[in-house]
Amino acid sequence: MKLNDFKLEVFFGKHEFTAPYLLTQSDCESMSVRELLAYEPGAEELLLNGWLGYTEVSGNPELREIISKLYQRIEAEDIIVHVGAQEAIFNFLNVCLDEGDHMISQFPIYQSLYEVANSIGCEVSKWTLKQADNGWVMDYDELERLIKPNTKLICINSPNNPTGYTFTAEEMERIADIAHKNDIYVFCDEVYKGIELDGVKRPWFADIYEKGISLGVMSKAYGLAGLRIGWVAAKDKEILEKMVKMKHYTSICSSSSAEELAIVALKHSDEILERNRKIIEANLKIADKFFQRYPRLFKYNRPTAGPIAFHKMNIETPIGQFCDQLVEEKGVLLLPADMYAYDGQYFRMGYGRASFETSLKVFEEYLIEKGLV
Repeated sequence: MKLNDFKLEVFFGKHEFTAPYLLTQSDCESMSVRELLAYEPGAEELLLNGWLGYTEVSGNPELREIISKLYQRIEAEDIIVHVGAQEAIFNFLNVCLDEGDHMISQFPIYQSLYEVANSIGCEVSKWTLKQADNGWVMDYDELERLIKPNTKLICINSPNNPTGYTFTAEEMERIADIAHKNDIYVFCDEVYKGIELDGVKRPWFADIYEKGISLGVMSKAYGLAGLRIGWVAAKDKEILEKMVKMKHYTSICSSSSAEELAIVALKHSDEILERNRKIIEANLKIADKFFQRYPRLFKYNRPTAGPIAFHKMNIETPIGQFCDQLVEEKGVLLLPADMYAYDGQYFRMGYGRASFETSLKVFEEYLIEKGLV
């Protein structure tokens, strides 16, 4: 197996920890261990007395039980805990797909969700989000046309990274119906679930389709990336058994301390998600005014969920070159569409951080200095 460079991670490796103004981050505002433990009386003592040995391969039983409560049809035995979302993606694609299989991937999307399939020797077709007057749309007739006799998997991401597009419950049911009719697995990356901005609670994909696999993680909606705790949920026992055996070759198990901290966070899931939703909503109000000032320069694609959106910039300079100059000259980090192999002058903006307003002001200063506004 040979994997191509992960463009986004290479880009962040160069800039994320040196740029002073992070305006593109995909996670929500994090917190200290002390702040997290303060949610749960007695949690600090439990953590300090915690055992630093191996944990179960599938994850701490209490953690799996708490995760299962996020779902309607999922039990603790239907959950496998992983080291972040990346391990779960890598392991699932390797146990689900074989060389010569065909996979359909929503696009743009997090690179590993299709790149691992490429490395296995699969054919990948892109089901592409299209720009519309009021945001992003998807063509379900196109999805059906993309299906081939050897199609084994549809891979989707909702809320979507980088666009913020989110499937409605009806759209999810339509995808499930298409997959069921063709006996195809659906892997749904749902790492931003819980911070929908329209007040509508959508089901997890694993709850609505017997061959649906849902991906969750503590990094994005919860803002607890340092825990490196993610999970998959599925009713398909064969897939789960294969993933446990695959995990023997990757992490074996997660950090026991990280699992204990994840238990604390998920016991207070509603509080933490509401905290992060309020940060996003406050930042979007600031962004609304910013984009209203410059309607000719930007196509503003306000997200329906999650802390990120994909906006278009009407400039002649290639967007990748513009973003390189922006971070070098002003210290403001934006992620260009190049990092998603997506055509067009788009860039990803992040709304989940408390520093958003300061970073946006510096970005606006740069636009003024360059005579773009």
